Amino acid sequence: MSGHSKWATTKHKKAALDAKRGKLFAKLIKNIEVAARTGGGDPEGNPTLYDAIQKAKKSSVPNDNIERARKRGGGEEAGGADWQTIMYEGYGPNGVAVLIECLTDNRNRAATEVRTAMTRNGGSMADPGSVSYMFNRKGVVIVPKNGLTEDDVLMAVLDAGAEEVNDLGESFEVVSEAGDMVAVRKALQDAGYDYESADASFLPMSTVQLDADGARKIFKLIDALEDSDDVQNVYANFDVADDVMAEVDA
Repeated sequence: MSGHSKWATTKHKKAALDAKRGKLFAKLIKNIEVAARTGGGDPEGNPTLYDAIQKAKKSSVPNDNIERARKRGGGEEAGGADWQTIMYEGYGPNGVAVLIECLTDNRNRAATEVRTAMTRNGGSMADPGSVSYMFNRKGVVIVPKNGLTEDDVLMAVLDAGAEEVNDLGESFEVVSEAGDMVAVRKALQDAGYDYESADASFLPMSTVQLDADGARKIFKLIDALEDSDDVQNVYANFDVADDVMAEVDA
């Protein structure tokens, strides 16, 4: 889990500083539209939509854009695209297993862009099912520290189904079964704790240790994949030690 946590921290900071903010906005808006189409346009009755909207707000997506996406998805406004979720599987450099989650209105384009990013950056595609068994679907809620201790968070979420709380440096990561994520998020809110994001995520069951060179290669591959408008999330099973991460950052 540690590798996932460190990567979550890095990714978290990267998203906050993302120069490609427009790309991040587009992905968050797409999530809102799909959530509204799948579970209805009322955030109160659709927890997935609620979380998608909260995440967009925390990333400074304008309220007008959020509301339009909600209405398009919920059928109150015309013009929504037919988004499909597709999962691609493959291997990156050093045998790192990679799951690539796409949300696209053009399967052929998505497949081409994923394949191109993989082959140009030392990766290879794999058959469906050959990589996904190495990951578990989990609920992940990120809670900013803001003076909270690990015990504070643990006490709030224990009865809601949380499995573990990990220290990410500036925030805590609360992991649960995907089906318990909404209960965990509500427990945090009831305790008066702010949360950064709540997502269903794929966490690796075991990780591959990487040196600085390996870490740079896998980060480059993930950047190339995330550069595609069709790619929503990239999950990978690597671990990078703190000292190696410092070397990479330097």
